[in-house]
Amino acid sequence: MTNMITAVWPGRPYPRGAYWDGEGVNFAIFSEHAEKIELCLFDANGRNEVQRIELQERTNWVWHCFLPEARPGLLYGFRAHGPYRPQEGHRFNSNKLLIEPYAKDIVGTPRWSDAHFGYRIGSKDADLSFNRRDNAGNMPKCRVVDQTFIWGNDHPPDIHWRDMVIYEAHVKGFTMQHPDIPPQFRGTYAGLAMDPAVEHLRRLGVTTVELMPVHAFLDDRHLVERGMRNYWGYNSIGFMAPDIRYSASGQISEFKTMVKTLHKAGIEVILDVVYNHTAEGNQLGPTLSYRGIDNVSYYRLMGDNPRYYMDYTGCGNTLDMQQSCVLQLMMDSLRYWVLEMHVDGFRFDLASTLARELHEVNRLGTFFDTIRQDPVLSTIKLIAEPWDLGEGGYQVGNFPLGWAEWNDKYRDSIRAYWKGDEGLIGELAQRLTGSSDLYQRSGRKPHASINFISAHDGFTLHDLVTYNDKHNEANLEANPNGGDNNHSWNCGVEGETGDPAINALRSRQKRNLLATLLFSQGVPMLLAGDEIGRSQQGNNNAYCQDNAISWLKWELGQQDSDLLEFTRRIIGLRKQHPLFRRSYFFQGHPIRAGEVKDIVWLNPDGSETRDDDWNQPSSRCLGVYFDGGKLQQTDGRGRLLRDDNLLLLLNAHHEDIAFTLPELQGQHHWEVLLDTLSVNGTPEISRYNTGQAYPLGGRVLALLKQIHST
Repeated sequence: MTNMITAVWPGRPYPRGAYWDGEGVNFAIFSEHAEKIELCLFDANGRNEVQRIELQERTNWVWHCFLPEARPGLLYGFRAHGPYRPQEGHRFNSNKLLIEPYAKDIVGTPRWSDAHFGYRIGSKDADLSFNRRDNAGNMPKCRVVDQTFIWGNDHPPDIHWRDMVIYEAHVKGFTMQHPDIPPQFRGTYAGLAMDPAVEHLRRLGVTTVELMPVHAFLDDRHLVERGMRNYWGYNSIGFMAPDIRYSASGQISEFKTMVKTLHKAGIEVILDVVYNHTAEGNQLGPTLSYRGIDNVSYYRLMGDNPRYYMDYTGCGNTLDMQQSCVLQLMMDSLRYWVLEMHVDGFRFDLASTLARELHEVNRLGTFFDTIRQDPVLSTIKLIAEPWDLGEGGYQVGNFPLGWAEWNDKYRDSIRAYWKGDEGLIGELAQRLTGSSDLYQRSGRKPHASINFISAHDGFTLHDLVTYNDKHNEANLEANPNGGDNNHSWNCGVEGETGDPAINALRSRQKRNLLATLLFSQGVPMLLAGDEIGRSQQGNNNAYCQDNAISWLKWELGQQDSDLLEFTRRIIGLRKQHPLFRRSYFFQGHPIRAGEVKDIVWLNPDGSETRDDDWNQPSSRCLGVYFDGGKLQQTDGRGRLLRDDNLLLLLNAHHEDIAFTLPELQGQHHWEVLLDTLSVNGTPEISRYNTGQAYPLGGRVLALLKQIHST
């Protein structure tokens, strides 16, 4: 900016934020308790504040003005004047430049210093003291954007829930070490949109990429001072702006191009969003945005002592969804990402926090009711992480219709089963069939369960079978962080080994876990890199590791290549067989008199599993017969779907088991589609007769197809 703004018009209170209408820029910012709001304008490099404009107009607590001379690219921030009385919840400090909540573009990162805090660091009065140092020179700046973008014929892939295969990925980590992506594009939105990245996803067979947080976020001061970063990004400061550090061009249009490219390849984009807290932390945290704009309105404060914050997130603060300004910000943010950025859905971090009315988690909270009636948001993919850290925060199975949930009961059960724990075949059966115990009663369908073996938080698949204990020493936090109950098994040696027998067992266990995931009812989610044996060296909480510990390694050894081909194969089998993608839960009884049930549970001797069999603690082997003629669902054109009759055999015993193939549906034989004893899943013998004993290896999964005799 080289010229001073001379014309200031009243403007409008909506839309909030900085809005370029082709003739000028309207600025609107909410603050109920501020006494004065100033718009601060900066030069092109953001170092020098060149002008302050006091907002004279206020409508329903929204301060606003219109600058007809302003243009896209203008850098700005706000200062809010008002009382600094932390005991009453007010923390106004006009010495602090503030990021505007509706900023569409945020450039720069804070150069951390004591100036960013509203109180004097080191004062005996702590946050009750007042800091007069100005922080503007070291603060990120908001930037006015022109939202124009040529989308052409872009449209959502519109993948049905039952057909989804989700791939959880980090924008930077996915491409940072990819040899076929030019160095200047690695770790960026542009890199993720390039042919090598898109082709990997397409050939793998995933339908939906779930991106870890891309909302503008900050690196915590304590991490920066240790030479680390908040790699995962669960530290949001702006809910409208894509984080610019992932942009090779420095333009938000790069994110739109990535979405458009993935859509063209038939791949959906879901964002992992963090609306439960912000990067400002607790009462001792910095004043960067919401705290300085109107602390009382944005955050949940202790009722008996509003100096302190209610913390259901473990991050120091909780946004107050009971406040209309917060609820509107969340809704406006979600609609912006759908309508302007064309994303296909959201995964909500610590979603139970969003449902808290007063202290209790309200299953039909205002947030969920508002989304349900919204004509835009009610039609997209909505996924909850159904817990938070507060009392009563664990809510798996309790979210409303229209929502899917990360199902950690699935994760823990499948891990423990293949680890060899006893007494789990009943639990295994529930999880294989879509967790009807969690979702059927409320009227939801199997796709309400997002099934996963591993995710960003915890062991990777490779580390799950390589380490018994977490090894988080690289975090420099004395190894207390990260979960201790991982249901992992190192197969006999802690860490990497050259023992061929142990490595063969680990590879088989990875195949077992992946095949179980893809052959279960519900929506499978893969962690990026699990298909190529990615390791974090035993770190199960690599949130601060922006380095090779977290990035995908694309130079594949033979075992990694074999695992990749195996993963492609089982995803292909899932897509080939609609029995694994049912729209309804199994009934477990004949549809019509005299018919075979739609699902039959089998003992190793070929007999049907009875009540007493489920209670045998030493039983670790189970057969599942699926009747393909009883799908009772149609495709997108209304045509009735049918499938082969399938038999899934699972053996978590360390010993081989002769599994008698059942005599169901008349004369037939069985064709083996998959056996995890083999590196590529192909057994030496592919056909067996009814009543014949199938040689089910120790710690092996097999899938067979029924072939009727002619």
